[in-house]
This record gives sequence, structure tokens and C-alpha cells, in this order.
Amino acid sequence: MVLPDLTHTQWLLAILAALGMGVSKAGFAGVGLLHVLIFAFLFGARTSTGIVLPMLLVGDLGAIGAFRRHARWDYMRRTLPPACAGVVLGATLMSRLNEATFKPLLGWIILVLTALQIARTFRQDWFGDVPQSPFFAWGMGLLAGATTMLANAGGPIMALYLLAVGLPKLEFTGTNAWFFFLINAFKVPFSIALGLIGRDTLLLNLVLVPAIVVGLFCGRWLIHRVPQRLFDALLLAFAALAALRLIGAF
Repeated sequence: MVLPDLTHTQWLLAILAALGMGVSKAGFAGVGLLHVLIFAFLFGARTSTGIVLPMLLVGDLGAIGAFRRHARWDYMRRTLPPACAGVVLGATLMSRLNEATFKPLLGWIILVLTALQIARTFRQDWFGDVPQSPFFAWGMGLLAGATTMLANAGGPIMALYLLAVGLPKLEFTGTNAWFFFLINAFKVPFSIALGLIGRDTLLLNLVLVPAIVVGLFCGRWLIHRVPQRLFDALLLAFAALAALRLIGAF
């Protein structure tokens, strides 16, 4: 097993991304796209999805440890089956896309999800009147599953669903933690089959895990002291600019 040959600056970026991953799992949802962008720039859009996945599982476990008692399994039962179908759809698309095609696709996914996350931040009543119908749950679950397989960026989609059904903050966080732990675990065999997870990527994950743990503790400390709306807005602005760069807008 060999670690990637990165410069000091690139290692600092990788550590920053791992820290951001931990912070996002602790409740700062706006940070969730930061690690996707950094790892895409460091390792390529397609390859980075497999590098990120095991680290996401570590973050999911930390979030479950903090919020496991608040999960709403009735909502997870509605969204997990279509999300699994979405993962299969996303894996099928990934097997047919090369790096040149996947990079702008990832940029567009992140740009759209950033716009949705901004809308959710400033319009908290958005989707508030949507009926709790099985069609809505299946549609959002399918989209979340496909997006998280393609870009590890299904968080804003699931957040919109949980917002629409009106879950309180703790139930929102607990349900989200369990949902993504289960769906990320389901993604592992597909990522291995696509050659996105291997011994070298797991070694890199092992090196960066401490940063994720630190990020989880920092996130729990920060969430009581920093206005989350402002914090998320700044990072979402950065995510939008980086997504435009992936697309090739500048």
C-alpha cells in the first residue's frame, strides 16, 4: 500500500476536507460539499468518490453516536428503498462515464445542490405544504441515492425531504445520520466493483480519520457558538464558485 504523492499544500487541503467532513456530520450541513470539491480537485472527480466514501462512514458513525436516539425510522422506511434503487442507477451511470464527462457533471450536481441548500437556508418554509405522499418520498429518495452514488453529495436532497415533512432539529439530525450510514454502507460494494476503493485509498482514509474525529468534536463545539446560517452561507458561496470552476465557467 502506498500513500499518494501529494505536496504539502495538497496534504493540508486533504486534512481540511476531512475536518470539514467531521464538522458537517456534527450539524453544519453547509460544509457538506466542501470535502467533495477538495477531493475532486486533488484526485479527480470520479476517483474521489471512492476515496471519500469510507471516511463518510466514519463520520456517520460519529453522528449516530451523538443523535441515535432521535432517529425517525418511519421516514427512513419510506426513503431507503428508492435511495437504494438510486444508488444502482448512479453506479450504472458511473460505469459508462469517463473523467472528462464526469468532472462537469459533478460540477453541475454540486451547483444545483448548492442552490437548493441556499433556498432551504433562507426559505425555511419551502416545501412546507407538500403532502407527505409516498410519491414525494420515493422521488426524493431516488434522487438522493443517485446523487450520493455519483458525487457523495446527496445531503441537500435528503435535507429538503426532512424539512418538507417538518422534523424538529434533533429528529432531523438523527434520521439523517442513520439514513446516510445505511445508504453509504450499501454503496461500498458498488464502489469496490467500479475500482474506486482499494488498498491505497483505504490507507489514505486511515491517515485522515483523526482529522474527521477532530472535526466532529469541533463541529459540536462550534454549533453552540457560531451562527450556523452565516457559516453555511459563506461555505455555500465557496461551493458554488468551485462548482463553476469544475464546469469550466472560468
